[in-house]
Order: sequence, then structure tokens, then C-alpha cells
Amino acid sequence: MQRKKCMLPALMCCAILLISIISVAQSVKVICKVADKNGVPISYAAIQVSSATDSANAHYEADTDSAGTSTFTLTSGEKYIVRTFSMGYRPAVKNILVKGTRPVFDIVLEPDTKTLGTVNVTYKRPLMRQEEDKTIVDPEELAASSTNAFDIIEKVPGLFVDQDGNIYISSSTPATVYINGREQKMGRAEVAAMLKSLPPGSIDRIEIMRTPSTRYDASSSGGIVNVILKKGVRIGLTGSVNAGMNQGTYGNQFAGVVINNSNGVLSTSFNIQASRRATGEQLNTDRTFAADSLLSQNAYTTYPGDSYYGSYSIGYTPNKKWDITYDGRGSLNHNNTNSSSPAHIEKISTGEQVLTYKTDVANRAANKNITQGLSGKYKIDTLGSEWSTDLTWSGTPTRSEQAYNTVYYTPFYDSLSGKGNIDNRYNYFAFQTDMVWKLPYKISLEGGVKASNVWFCGSTDYDRTYNDTTRPDPARTNAYTYEEHIYAGYLQATKTLQSILIKGGSRIENTNMLGHQTVPTDTGFRIRRTDLFPYLYISRKLMKIAGWELRSYLIYRRTITRPAYDYLNPFPRYVDQYLSEAGNPSLRPQFTKNYEANVSVDDRPIIAFGYNDMTDMFSQVVYQADSSRRQTLRTYDNLGTNKEFYMKGLGAIPPGKTYFFVLGGQYNYNFYEGFYNGQPLSYTRGSWTFFTYQTLKLGKYTQVVLNGFMRYKGQVQFYELSTFGALNLSVNRQFLQKKLKVTLSVNDMFFTNNNHFVIEQGNIYATGLRRGDTRRYGMNVMYNFGIRKKEEHNFLNAESPENSK
Repeated sequence: MQRKKCMLPALMCCAILLISIISVAQSVKVICKVADKNGVPISYAAIQVSSATDSANAHYEADTDSAGTSTFTLTSGEKYIVRTFSMGYRPAVKNILVKGTRPVFDIVLEPDTKTLGTVNVTYKRPLMRQEEDKTIVDPEELAASSTNAFDIIEKVPGLFVDQDGNIYISSSTPATVYINGREQKMGRAEVAAMLKSLPPGSIDRIEIMRTPSTRYDASSSGGIVNVILKKGVRIGLTGSVNAGMNQGTYGNQFAGVVINNSNGVLSTSFNIQASRRATGEQLNTDRTFAADSLLSQNAYTTYPGDSYYGSYSIGYTPNKKWDITYDGRGSLNHNNTNSSSPAHIEKISTGEQVLTYKTDVANRAANKNITQGLSGKYKIDTLGSEWSTDLTWSGTPTRSEQAYNTVYYTPFYDSLSGKGNIDNRYNYFAFQTDMVWKLPYKISLEGGVKASNVWFCGSTDYDRTYNDTTRPDPARTNAYTYEEHIYAGYLQATKTLQSILIKGGSRIENTNMLGHQTVPTDTGFRIRRTDLFPYLYISRKLMKIAGWELRSYLIYRRTITRPAYDYLNPFPRYVDQYLSEAGNPSLRPQFTKNYEANVSVDDRPIIAFGYNDMTDMFSQVVYQADSSRRQTLRTYDNLGTNKEFYMKGLGAIPPGKTYFFVLGGQYNYNFYEGFYNGQPLSYTRGSWTFFTYQTLKLGKYTQVVLNGFMRYKGQVQFYELSTFGALNLSVNRQFLQKKLKVTLSVNDMFFTNNNHFVIEQGNIYATGLRRGDTRRYGMNVMYNFGIRKKEEHNFLNAESPENSK
């Protein structure tokens, strides 16, 4: 407390000093729109703006967004020189005079058909930047030391990924994952597996939305992480070949090729990747289930597997009005999971082991995923009005086998084994259409409708062998079907009032869920409901300090968290002879009201405060399943309310210099109140997360990257975790005119990404240790190439798209 009192005057003095150097000149927003000669916007073009009279003291850099637009804050009445660069286009230079309010300057780039290797721009996109209500991450440097998309997300400053694959942005509720703006209607384990099959070089950018607008589904209480994959958007033929490996206790290897081609009207992209991965995890648990009885289990599980991934994208732009894209991806995954778990039950008072045994479980699974998408965009006018439509289908059939064997050693020798076949089939289809109207007086209207549909069916057949006799096992055999149909519509408006931007609207969603278990008994459930989700977003320019624009944001949002189909299936699933897990068909959805205030500097977020008010909160819980308390059931239940406060801070040195760093921290405080296992629940917990990302340039071609996180007094649902974290280091070197990049890396170099845990709720008390194969040494190699048109008679003279930034 004394430290906080000392810091407050110091912060106030700094603020007064900074305010004293605020520029008094009148500043206006200047919009630069970059397009080709057909009027097609050019995304992520680099723009440099310098004063025509004093270029040494007035220099600005930015890149265009997905609509080819970039915004600068310049001085009214001044003349500036605007230089624009983009791979495959000739550099453009334009002189402008800033006058009026919010002037718009159009910049037209001509295709560079002579050579693809003449562009040499030193401008570098920032790692993170703010664009209205979302943070955009450039994954280029993160990808250099990663083996898949999931690795990249783990290294993004401010994101936290737990050991089960859940991704957290700010709150204790996991974020929803989108691919190319499309929600992935799968369980979190399936989404994590899919991200691990995506190669790191396939990601163009990552969009982080803590509080998404009404355009997005309301079932995103924890925010949205939207992974945008690369498409063939460059003139000519370019691509890359990559290969890599990393080694811990087990090894991972991958290799692939990416090819992009575009002639301005038709653009194509192909990506093929193969990987072999293996990792391991240790899980030790001590659980007290009676006054004088302790169950100790020490499990070690290995996860070897092979993945084959392919994707394509075909874009057709017949004129400056239409943009049509057909894209798809598919993956084939073979996963083998092998677990060995020696265990014993002992009397706490004497240490006598009354029962000892070992359980071995082997799982073999073949998973296929096929996703197809067709999208179209029609540009209504030059103001930015447009109509877009998207169709998506995804299918995921999975066939797996499980075999288990338990051998008892004391008090007498015995054995029990079993084998099961699991067949799951999942299909998802969604239709969405949106329209944006740009009206006079800086008013924008947006509306749309969406229909999403899920069909799932699963069957499990088990046999049980005891005393050399094999019989069907009805306790583990079941069949289950599930349907989900959600119909939604939204309307929102945006209005700019000088330095204030206001966006507000509402979304309505009609939910229909139907679950039906046919084996072993005929049970079912049905959920039908309609809910309204309002949204309000206010952004205001605060001040300009030493050339840095300070902007504040206020956001209110209401969301819903629906239980997934496996959360609702009531059939108990076997984990071991003392633990089963089952869904809860009476589970109610969770509603959250989120309030957030944040501040950014020059489109880079620096601090945020938020409050989540959750009702009908549901969580994974552990109950005793029998009177002896030996049998434990892991399920889901509505527990009551959770009031969560969070704050997040971020500081950084701007990129482009020799040394660049991002350093931040986040604090979450949760207060639960309700009932757990029939008993009153009143539980509070606060936890800290710190993260950093740093780069050091050692000359023109070498760069050192250090990133990591630390979580203090962490929490996952009701499990209290000890302090843990990870520090990652990589060195990358470029060769052959920056076409070849070699990266050496070590992840979790101090082997600190493991934790002890405690759960003490109701009559459950357990402690344990969880440790994975996280310390890994690796090497990645990527070669970027380009081929010009045949009439140029020169086939290998191109810089990579990454080097054009």
C-alpha cells in the first residue's frame, strides 16, 4: 500500500510534464485509401508520411487495413509527402496539403510487371496495433520460432493458453476461436488440435476482440481470437518452402510449401503441410476420499501423432465492385495416446498401502476435417458501403479405439481389461449476410442475419474381459445424437462527432438445442429460447502528448455462454476405475454483462479495466459418486454468480529501432457466490499474469527474440495453481538477400511451465502436480521464392511478401 502511495505523486508529476509539451497546433484526421488501377483496395501497403518542410521532425509510418485504408493525425494547413509501397506494385509518391475536416486522399498503385525484387522498404509493421474494437497482431516474428498456429497463439503478448488448450484474453472465461471470421463450432480440444495442424507460415494476422460488436455471435463471453489465413493477393507467383523440428523428451518435425499467384483478377493460394509430433505429460494426484484414506495416482501420458494439412483459396475480382472467394482446407490426423498410471490407496495414519494397482490405457484415433467456404463482397459505392455474404460447411468424422488394462497387486493379484470402438460424426453449416451503409454526416449503419447449424452423432461400443471371459460392457456403451440451430439478426449504427466515435446496436438470437441418448436408455432434452444482446462502444480522443495520440474507449456488452454438446450428454464416460466424467442435460446457459474502459496510444493498447457480471455461471465440478467416496464424477453444473474485475497494462518501445520490447501485466479478481454440491459457496481468488516480448537487432540480418509469461496464484475453474510460466528465446538469421531465414529456438528454457494444484470445494480435497514436455530446442528454415511472368525470361528474382513490409 505504501508503494502505491509513493507511485501516485510520481505518476501525477509525469502526467503534468507530458501535458506541458502537448502540441497546440490544430490536428485533423487524414485518411489515405490505397487501391490498384481497377479500384481494388490493397491491404497492408506500407505508407510513410513526412513533412514537406521539415521531414526530420515530422515522420509517420503505418500500413493499410484489410480495406486498403490508413489514418494519420496531421497538422491542418501543412504540406506533406506521402510515399506508398506494396509488394508487386511500383512505389508511389504524392504531395498533399491538409485542409478541411477529415480529408480523404486516394493513392493508386501501378503493377510492377518488370521485376518483383526492386521494392526495398525498411518500414516494419508493429507487433500489435489497435483498430477500433480489436487488437491486430502481426505473427511474422512469432512464426519464425513456432511449429504450428497453436504455438504462435501461445506466444502472443497478453494471451494465456492453459494446459487443456483454452485461450484466455482478459477474463476467466475462455475465448472463442474463429478462422477467417468464421466460428469453429467444436469443442475446445478439437479446436486446439485443429490449430496444431495449421502451419505457422499460413497465418496472415491474428485479431483479438475482448468485446466484439453485435456483428459477431453473442456466444463469445471471453472474447474472440480470429485467425486470418494468408491468401494469394500478390501480383505474380510467389511462395515459400519451410521445414523445421524441435526436440524435448520427444521430437516434432514438419515440412511444407506455400504457393501464391495473382494476375490482378484471379488470385490463388495453395498450402501443403506434413508434420509428426510427440509430447508427454505427467499428472500426479493425491485425493483424500475418507477420514483415513488417501488415493495416490501417478500418470504419465504420451501423445504421438501425424498430421497432413492442405488448403487452397481462389479469389476472383472481375471488376472494382465484386470480390468472390472460394476457399477450403482439410486435414488428416492420426493420434495415438498411451497412458500408464500406477496408483495405490493407503491409510493416512499408518502409511499402510491397502490396495496397489496399475492401469494402462491406449487410444488410437483417426480424425478428418474438411472445411469449404464461399464468400462474396459487393462494393455499393465509393464511401465504403458494401454487401457481403458467406457460406461455410465443415465436417469432422472421427473413429477411435480405446483399450485399457488394470492389474491389481495387493491385497491379491487380479486383472481387468476392456476395449471400445468410438465413432463420432460432426457437421456444421452456416449462412451469413451483412450490409454496411455509409451515409452523410459521418453515419454508418450495419445489419445482417446468420443461421448456424450443428449435427452431431456418436456411438460407443465396449467389451469387458474378466477371468478370460469377454462380454459386452453396457456400463460403457452408449449412442447419442445432438442438434443445434441458432438464428440471429443484428443492427448497429456508428456516428462520428468530431473526436468522438459512437457505435451501438443490438443482436437477437433464437437458440434451439435437441439432445437424444438412445443407448443404454432413451433420454433426451430440448432447449428453446430467444435472447437480446445490446452493445455500446464509445471512443474519444483524449489528447496528444509529444506527438503521441491518446485515445480512450468505453464498452458495454451482454453475452451468452451455451454448454457444448459434450457438456450435456448425461452418459458417464470411463476415465479410470475411480473417476468418470459425464454431462449434465439440465445445464443452463451462462449470461455475462461486460463493462470495459481502455486507453491506447497511437493505435497501440496500453491499459484496460473491466468488470464481468456473470449469472447462472457453469463450471466443471468434481462430485463424490458413491457413499464410500472412492468413486468420483467429473461433470458440469450451474453454481451461481461470479463477479470478476480485471485490469491490464501494456508498455512498449515503438518498433523499428535496434531494441524493441513489450511488457505487460494483468490482474483478475473473482468472487463466486452460490451452491457447490448442495452446500453454500463463497469463494474469492485473485491472480496475476505478466508477459513480455522483446527483440534485439544484431546487424541488418540477425535478430534475437525473447518472449515469455509468468502466472502468479493462477486459477483454472476451481483449481488453484502454483506460480508457473515460460521463457522462450530464438535467434533468426537471413541469407541470400533475405530470401532464406534460419531460426534457432528454445522454448521454456528453464522448464518452469508446470504447476502444483489444489482443489478444496465441498467434500473434495485433492492436490497434485502437472508437468508437460515443454522445454524444447528447435530449428526452423524457410526459403521464399518468386517467379515472374514467362515473357520476362528471369525466373528467380523476388523478395518474399514478408520482406516488403
